[in-house]
Amino acid sequence: MASSNGRTKRQRGEVETLPSGSLRVKVYAGVDPISGKRHYLTEVIPAGRTAAKEAEKARTRLLAQVDERRNPRTRATLDQLLDRWLEVADIEPTTRMGYENKLNKHVRPVLGKLPVGRLDPETLESFYASLRRCRDWCGDKAFVTHRVKGEHTCTARCRPHVCKPLSTSSVRQIHWILSGALSRAVRWRWIAVNPAAQAEPPAPPHPDPQPPNPTDAARIIIESWRDPDWGALVWLAMTTGARRGELAALRWHHLDLAAGVLTLRRSAYLDADGALQEKETKTHQQRRVALDPETVAVLTELHTRYVDRLAQLDATADPADYVFSPEPDNSRGYRPDTITQRYGRLARRLGLDSHIHALRHYSATELINAGVDVRTVAGRLGHGGGGTTTLRVYAAWLSESDQRAAATLAARMPTRPTSPTPPSSPYRIIAEELREQIRAGSLQPGDPLPTVAELAAAHGVSVGTAHRAVASLAADGLVSVTRGRRAIVSPDNSRSQNGLGGEGDK
Repeated sequence: MASSNGRTKRQRGEVETLPSGSLRVKVYAGVDPISGKRHYLTEVIPAGRTAAKEAEKARTRLLAQVDERRNPRTRATLDQLLDRWLEVADIEPTTRMGYENKLNKHVRPVLGKLPVGRLDPETLESFYASLRRCRDWCGDKAFVTHRVKGEHTCTARCRPHVCKPLSTSSVRQIHWILSGALSRAVRWRWIAVNPAAQAEPPAPPHPDPQPPNPTDAARIIIESWRDPDWGALVWLAMTTGARRGELAALRWHHLDLAAGVLTLRRSAYLDADGALQEKETKTHQQRRVALDPETVAVLTELHTRYVDRLAQLDATADPADYVFSPEPDNSRGYRPDTITQRYGRLARRLGLDSHIHALRHYSATELINAGVDVRTVAGRLGHGGGGTTTLRVYAAWLSESDQRAAATLAARMPTRPTSPTPPSSPYRIIAEELREQIRAGSLQPGDPLPTVAELAAAHGVSVGTAHRAVASLAADGLVSVTRGRRAIVSPDNSRSQNGLGGEGDK
């Protein structure tokens, strides 16, 4: 292409003719940040009469993507993005372990080799749907699930595969993990758009905490008290709603038994090597929890047993020792999974379907049912957001508490005035009108009533209905009826004058 000064202007992009006759459009898009190699956008146009024209359109479109920075800058795969993202992401150790487990088990085997630039919302939503059908991505193919890797003789433990869907909450977690990594890729300009932001994850599951009822809670306490130290841990979990990691990391200097205050500062967890470590609490804040006198007594007795054991071991009490420990000198705290497993065995002995976190739910629901405000409950549990989480998780119990509040208010309301029930049947309407005329004096004792034919015509009813109205007045003693004569107002109608009626007033 020649410019105005006579020089030839270099054309951006090129069109190659392939052996098949198709045209391949190739546009330079910069240096790949992963491989360091030159990165090109390519598109193949099928052979045909209009192939050259379509190739030029494709070249223009690809150049526009490069100029507007809407093109992926790399051919990096999702695996490479995830590796790079995990290197720079500031994530807590336990959160990182959870992310890596989910990515290694569910994401990398399926999407890991796919170039980041080819990942789109449809691919992600299809991936989520497959996980909800089968967590092992079986593709509806029959195979045997082996419990031992490598060559072996199959036993009863090697069984045909049975599809098990991944829980909705786990699929949502995978979505947010991918969204975070892809958002970083957009910021790095690896890709132009975050496909996870356009994909729709499964709807959030409805919170369904299942705390033990008061009867089962009593059984749990009694059973746990076979070992008083273990019983104290279960008791504290119920009364404070502390998480298992927080209980495992609790030390004696975190307790002020004189003031009746417990300070939760740290949380125990297991690192990737299975070693016991400590970190900040889940919401990165310490919290002070008030203790009731009975809980103070439980912890005081626990401390006394701790001191007595140290005396037998000829050791000295240390405020940094753990409150709950499998060691006689309380030098080492419980592993969180040990607490979970021991409580699970306790629940199974009682025939209960319960887990250690249910004690936290028990504490929350009992406080709400007692009328404690949501912000206070959230503070004791360590919920962030000023009670937003508490409202979302325990909405059902808040509703029950609100219903009890309404019943309490109703019990304190003054007696509601009652109004007479208006007659509903046609004959009662006629009878009430006649009764009112008698009360008002429009019909005096001895005066004749309108005939049943007149009453029927006036009210648009049948003669039988009008006759029934007169009969009801006669039954109340307000009118006298004689065969062959018109009914008259009874001379003795004092009942009506006193406001006492019969069937019409019911």
